[in-house]
Amino acid sequence: MSVLIFLDQSEGHIKKSSFEAASYGAKVAELTNTTAEAIVLGTVSDDLASLGRYGIKKVHTVKNDALNQVDAQVFTKILAEAANTLGATVIVFSNNFNGKAIAPRLSVRLKAGLVSGAVALPELGNGFTVKKNVFSGKAFAHVAINTDKKIIALNPNSYGIITTDGSAEVVEFAVSPDAAKVQVTATNKVVGEIPLSEAEIVVSGGRGLKGPENWGMITDLAKLLGAATACSRPVADVHWRPHHEHVGQTGLAIAPNLYIAVGISGAIQHLAGVNRSKVIVVINKDPEAPFFKAADYGIVGDAFEVMPKIIEAVKKLRQAS
Repeated sequence: MSVLIFLDQSEGHIKKSSFEAASYGAKVAELTNTTAEAIVLGTVSDDLASLGRYGIKKVHTVKNDALNQVDAQVFTKILAEAANTLGATVIVFSNNFNGKAIAPRLSVRLKAGLVSGAVALPELGNGFTVKKNVFSGKAFAHVAINTDKKIIALNPNSYGIITTDGSAEVVEFAVSPDAAKVQVTATNKVVGEIPLSEAEIVVSGGRGLKGPENWGMITDLAKLLGAATACSRPVADVHWRPHHEHVGQTGLAIAPNLYIAVGISGAIQHLAGVNRSKVIVVINKDPEAPFFKAADYGIVGDAFEVMPKIIEAVKKLRQAS
């Protein structure tokens, strides 16, 4: 018996959301009196033994360059074989793009109950119950999993990374992957930017900035804070900003520690994508803007007057430190 954690990697490096899943899975293993093991598919340059710092006892690797590109069907078959071979009773994913593609397939193959979007550790007092977000983050559901094998997909940034002293045993998992059914001919990636899905701080702008020529204040503050930049859908639709920055119900759903919204009214569709943020700061000159109802902190004022003052204050704080 064990808890098996799927560690997602990109370009040879373990993703931040996978470290969260590792810490979460290690705690689940502690609660269920078993051990935490991880599996990594593809060629990874990171020191996998150091994953012991996150509570992982053993890391299983499948070193194959063909697995550097995710094919959900191929990955599902490998993970199902690993879960059965290793006797895993709980399998943990990050509920990111790849986790959403693989976890449901694995659930069907293993006949395992699945909770996607988990936000807390399972409650074991009366069975195995997992808390998750529902209705675009407006409510929580407590879902009981009654199957022998259980799968949990953890929402990114919903469980803190916990590190201790330790080293993991790294072993190779013997398996022959199937040929990928999807061939990737080209990949276009945005370089030099913090991925929105893994950003702890996000600075976002809306139509209140009046045009793309005024976006400098957003990018300046983001650089000072080490943050990612985002935008509302109307901004992306008129091509002020690229569509990969669009957050909301029809864009990317994010859950940073801090979300700063500048010149965004806060329509319900936008709130659906950001309401899992731990702290929301809203800057808007309209005191009746709906976003203020969801904000932890609000500044009623013109962004063109407020933002330069915030940027200057952050610069002074950085210089003082």
